[in-house]
Amino acid sequence: MRSRAPSAGTRRHLTAYERHAPDPRLVAEALVDSELGVFWLQDAGPGPAYPALTAPTHADLTVVGGGYLGLWSAVHAKRRDPGRRVVLLEAQTVGWAASGRNGGFCEASLTHGADNGRARWPEEHDVLERLGAENLDAFEADVRDLGLACEWERTGALSVAVEEHQLAWLEGSTSVLDAAQVRAEVDSPLFLGGALEPDTTALVHPARLALELARAASELGVEVHEHSAVTGIRRSGTVVEVSTDRARVTTDHVVLATSVFSSLVRRNRLMTVPVYDYVLMTEPLSAEQLASVGWAGRQGLGDLANQFHYSRLTRDDRILWGGYDAVYPAGGRLHVRHEDRPQSHARLAAHFLATFPQLEGVRFTHRWAGAIDTSTQFAAFYGLTHGGRVAHAAGFTGLGVGATRFAAEVLLDLLAGEPTRRTQLRMVDDRPLPFPPEPLASAGINLTRWSLDRADHREGRRNAFLRALDRAGLGFDS
Repeated sequence: MRSRAPSAGTRRHLTAYERHAPDPRLVAEALVDSELGVFWLQDAGPGPAYPALTAPTHADLTVVGGGYLGLWSAVHAKRRDPGRRVVLLEAQTVGWAASGRNGGFCEASLTHGADNGRARWPEEHDVLERLGAENLDAFEADVRDLGLACEWERTGALSVAVEEHQLAWLEGSTSVLDAAQVRAEVDSPLFLGGALEPDTTALVHPARLALELARAASELGVEVHEHSAVTGIRRSGTVVEVSTDRARVTTDHVVLATSVFSSLVRRNRLMTVPVYDYVLMTEPLSAEQLASVGWAGRQGLGDLANQFHYSRLTRDDRILWGGYDAVYPAGGRLHVRHEDRPQSHARLAAHFLATFPQLEGVRFTHRWAGAIDTSTQFAAFYGLTHGGRVAHAAGFTGLGVGATRFAAEVLLDLLAGEPTRRTQLRMVDDRPLPFPPEPLASAGINLTRWSLDRADHREGRRNAFLRALDRAGLGFDS
């Protein structure tokens, strides 16, 4: 009852997850008691309630957005200048969106991986790698110095090949492992080889990180306001007016940290699109179940397919399993209904059981989704508007846990108007190509997704459409 074997005539067209697909009844049983809800947000519990902004006020700096980028911007601003009056406005509650529901992988890369960075900014690659490593070390220092109770673990990352053609993609990695070595780290019959990067990734509890950053910001003197959606910004002489439904902030400078949500700067409305990512969380594993997998190093885990999976252990030895499907909603419209997609969660559960057949019988307690702010360069872009008084960054494409800390420093540097080694980067100065308007965006994105899936079923071979995107600097193979 464990698996369904494909016929010999179709075997070469199936991925490893399909060749080892479990019986559908096992998938259904694993999901039967799962709750549609974000494990991290439930586990963290409600944070302190911050009051809504109900009366006009003024500030030296106003931060729009209570996710990682906004929170880091507020914290850094107060640490740079404790006397600066900083106001943070969040439309709902701190960390409720991407910052509270991601996988909790805090990576050193600022460029969505070395390959993407090397392809787009080759002359800066070494500098960007060094800055990324410094940022991760500084993140760890901030966790310690600010007392952020976010379950920080500097575990490193394990990348695994699950198809023969992916083994060549491991060449050049710091520590290449053969099949026996990788299975000694994490045991799966699908793993054919791997690469271990011991110092480039940490794991965090994402919701607790957001809540703890808000706590630290508040203790530093930041005025945090929840349920205070910003409806508009405009320059008025030497200041900027930031409006909500109930009140207005008159401010010298603004940081826009709205991530996947529609930008308050009109020229940025086509710079990002939302892509929904789907996630499962298991019940806590028993000691025997965990021993059957190994995973003593507790590394972050990811495979090398175009449509990749990512996985990790929690503090109480649950397994988070996410990725593969990246779904662009019709018309690019965000809506809670997109978070419940039974076919995506069932596919993830099937792939989990194909990867870890020894965990047959483990149940998933939670299933959820979140929207990623994707840009055409698959890494953040930056800019100034309103006469240099409003700074913005977006487009982190799923690797924002660590990169948002660096981005917050960039935005404050830009607002200060003084050149730094960060603001002089071409990566910071470059502006990626915008996405086309609808319906062209839907057509292009869905064709890209189909082509990536086809490549995964054709030993990684990219079709003419993907090769054209590669030549235009728009190719994506992470």
